[in-house]
Amino acid sequence: MVKSPSRIAETAAVACLIFAASPPAVAAEIPTAFAPNANVGWISTSGDWKRPPTGPGPVMEDPKIPHVSNEEFRRTGKQPTIAVGDPESTILQPWAKETLRKHNEEVLAGKGGLSRQARCWPVGVPAFDLHGVNPLFIVQGPREVLMIWQGDHVVRHIYMTDKHSTAVKPSWFGESIGHYEGDTLVVDTVGLNTKTFVDGYQTPHSEQLHVVERLRVIEGGKFVEVNVRVEDPGAYTTPWTASNRWRRVEPGVAENNIPLTELSSSGVAGPLREVACAENPGSYFGKDETPIPQALKPDF
Repeated sequence: MVKSPSRIAETAAVACLIFAASPPAVAAEIPTAFAPNANVGWISTSGDWKRPPTGPGPVMEDPKIPHVSNEEFRRTGKQPTIAVGDPESTILQPWAKETLRKHNEEVLAGKGGLSRQARCWPVGVPAFDLHGVNPLFIVQGPREVLMIWQGDHVVRHIYMTDKHSTAVKPSWFGESIGHYEGDTLVVDTVGLNTKTFVDGYQTPHSEQLHVVERLRVIEGGKFVEVNVRVEDPGAYTTPWTASNRWRRVEPGVAENNIPLTELSSSGVAGPLREVACAENPGSYFGKDETPIPQALKPDF
């Protein structure tokens, strides 16, 4: 069940207080600081995965159906479109190809196609690493790392332990365990439900999905480099890898003021603000079978 915005906002606020109150001894145990202060956030520089230099990579845009982004619209006036993935990708098993093909047909017929995040639902892993528009804030502790996406105060928990639970129940973000390898945070995630997708094209996966993320701060703290390895014998013909970058945003230091890019429609640099997604139950993106989440009873 998705938490109500009020409870998620409360969790985010408490996390920030924990960060601010952490004693110096805790900071000394953390090899690399993704948040040197509580105002530092990160925004994905792209909504798409980048292919690896060699080896199998992610599903890419369908070459037969060019995508016109909002940024290209601002530059040229061309009609924006919703990007669709290539259903002939060699990493996809037959059923996954057919699922993606049917989704593309709906998009081209004008029946929606935006991610479930547009309907206020969690996007899962690894699509979480493609989050844009609003900053992502990271709180590091000795036993747990929190990743808080400001857009709907979606909170992802990474437990700093050495192994997964014996029986992981599938959920939106699965079970993530982490450790540091030098300056790199390594996150191993299993137990993901099939309500999410691995990218913005709505490429499906099975419950066998296993994701390993490697995150490190680069270029003097200006970016976070994100590398993922995805393995899912239930949906893909082979394991594949991909990467992305997050740009640092910080009030007065690294403002979010880059024009005509995928960042140009993003919110202010920070600090963490309260943002509620599900205030309007109207449908503007099609896909009425994916309604705005509603709590059937109070969570307090």
